[in-house]
Amino acid sequence: MDDDSISLQKMQVAGWIYLVMLTAGSWILVSWSFAWAVLAGGGISILSFSLSHRDVVGYFESLSSVPAEEQEGKEKVQKSKTGFLLRFWFRIGVIGIVLLLLIKSGKANVLGLILGLSTVVFTITLSALRAAGHYFFSGRR
Repeated sequence: MDDDSISLQKMQVAGWIYLVMLTAGSWILVSWSFAWAVLAGGGISILSFSLSHRDVVGYFESLSSVPAEEQEGKEKVQKSKTGFLLRFWFRIGVIGIVLLLLIKSGKANVLGLILGLSTVVFTITLSALRAAGHYFFSGRR
């Protein structure tokens, strides 16, 4: 298995594919309003995951670029950590407000939103199962 087989880019593409499949299945099996809620929840979930990745990469790059033994370096790391945490909590707050507005408006089915918000969990789980299956069935043990 190559190092790129479980790359973030592949997982993001898979996430969008799963979201389209969930949305289409919801539209066919339940209703358009349920499918719309799945699409909205999945879009929120995937976009948040992408933004989180960008923030984590930026945070770790800031850690590796500063010598830890210098006082100025320690202050820069602390500022970077604080910024990372503020962006994280701000994103969670925005997601909460958006979900609240969608639910309060009555335009989004709560179960559909939950299903859509689970898209990233499905993607990570299926990617991990695929990687584990590839590992076990490729003769490496």
